[in-house]
Order: sequence, then structure tokens, then C-alpha cells
Amino acid sequence: MDLSFFWQGWYPITHTAVILIAGYVTLVLILRVSGPRTMTSMTPVDIVVAVTMGSAFGRSITASEVPLSQVVFALVLLVLMQWLFAWVRRRSSRARRLLDAPPVLLYYRGQFQRGAMRSHQVVDDDIYTAARRSGRGDLADVAAVILQQDGSLGVVATGAAGDETTFMPYVGKKDLHRNSG
Repeated sequence: MDLSFFWQGWYPITHTAVILIAGYVTLVLILRVSGPRTMTSMTPVDIVVAVTMGSAFGRSITASEVPLSQVVFALVLLVLMQWLFAWVRRRSSRARRLLDAPPVLLYYRGQFQRGAMRSHQVVDDDIYTAARRSGRGDLADVAAVILQQDGSLGVVATGAAGDETTFMPYVGKKDLHRNSG
């Protein structure tokens, strides 16, 4: 019976320990230096970065042929790519439209926006849950429920809606008609 499946000496164990500790410290430092944007509510770009970072770090822990310098380079490059995307996104409305999903009105002044809900696989219970989480016991107290860019549901209370400028630019009267169908 070949025992190499169970034990190949101390080198792989030592390598895993060194890479895990050094990689973990490096990852924490990179995320700390890169600022809170890196770990904010996840947009699709953020999810890609997080999954890729986790994959790179995870592979490096068990792959003895991957040097620490390559792991650090990959993690730094991923954060730099995220910064680059954020920089381009901030300066280009075309990039924003490509990279960001706009907020979507799901409930407005007593009416479920069925078309929008269907398009985004949201059911009535999701709206009720969002209202409860915001401390509202009655949908009459809710002016709007909006599917945010990070996938969360934002609730605007009736008394806090004001002139509705925070959500109406994404809605428009045509959208209200189209969304209700």
C-alpha cells in the first residue's frame, strides 16, 4: 500500500503553514490598505474579485509549487484591477451602465411592480420581509421598495419619501406603467 497519499514528509506541511500564515497576513494587509470599498456590499464586480481572491489564496495554501511571491502578486493585482474598474466606472457613464445594475423599483405607493418583480425573481414575501426588517408593520407605511445595486432591498418609509428624488430618477412614469404589468 502506497502511503504517499497520507504522508509525504514535513515539506508540504511546512509549506502550507508558511503560505497560509504569510498569505493570510498579506491578504488582511492588502484589504486594509485598499480601503472599505473592497469589502463593501457586493456588486457583481466585487463578487468576482472576492471569489478570485479566495480561489487564488485557497489554491496557494495546498499547492506546494506556487511560491509566496506569486500569491502576493496575484492578490495585489486583483485589488489593483478592482481599483482600476472603480476609477473607470467613476469617470465613464458608459462603464457604469455596463458594470452596474441600476436600482429597480419593486413596490410603489401600494402597488407591487409585477413586471420588475418577475424580471428579478422577487416575490411578494420578499417585499413583506424587507418592510418588516425596516421596522414597518404595514405596507401603508412604505412608499417604495427598491432592489439596490448590491442585491439588497431598500425600503423608503412613507413619511421619509420627501419629493422622491432618491428613487424616481430610476423609475420614471413609463417604468411605473411597464413595471406593473
